[in-house]
Amino acid sequence: MAEVSEVKSENMQKSQVDTETTERIIAEKHIGARIKRLRLKKSMGLVELGKLTGLSASFLSQLETGRVVPTLRNLSRIAMVFSKDLSYFFETEPRTLFQVHRRKERVRLPQTSVDSPAYNFESLAYMVPDRHMDPYFAEFIPRADDADPGAHMHPGYEFLYLLEGELEIHHGDQHSTLHPRDAVYFDSGTPHSYRSIGKKPAEAIIVAVQQPSSVHTPPMQPASAARPSPVKAVSTPR
Repeated sequence: MAEVSEVKSENMQKSQVDTETTERIIAEKHIGARIKRLRLKKSMGLVELGKLTGLSASFLSQLETGRVVPTLRNLSRIAMVFSKDLSYFFETEPRTLFQVHRRKERVRLPQTSVDSPAYNFESLAYMVPDRHMDPYFAEFIPRADDADPGAHMHPGYEFLYLLEGELEIHHGDQHSTLHPRDAVYFDSGTPHSYRSIGKKPAEAIIVAVQQPSSVHTPPMQPASAARPSPVKAVSTPR
């Protein structure tokens, strides 16, 4: 009889949900944090949320900090206040984007579509998928005054911050000389080019922001080949 009793007890233990596992699953879903985000987004206090849900402010505070495990009934009340489906609290949250690019992992490439490159560049975000901006480290090479600067254009905007050296930038019919710590922001849909005018290479950080367009564009087109229709030529790789 003792053996039968032990078997029954063991079976009961196996059939019961482990409390610690349940709390861990709840914690992984960050339900308390989700509730707090919803509440703060509405500029709502715990007391006000308590009145709307029939739950005490003390209980809601413990719920937000993960000190109590919510029931489906309580979650349903809270979901209704914020016009959310109950599944909202259990959906997988998108991962926060955080990507480090080490200097030794980057690849240096020359300016494209020209015979004599005016600069070399390294992408600072090549491992980020579907990125909204393209940051680069660029080194501009001193060249002869009569060398083709390789003017180019691409839809969107560009920001350049000069770190070292002297850099001459041409933008349409305008031109300016930049010195260390100078910066320039411009429409990159206008033909533009750079030229290092010092004895040493100029170094800069460039951030290019792509302008959305429904028009299919060729991967590369020099500014000299531009036509009146929208040109989506990109000399600086993305």
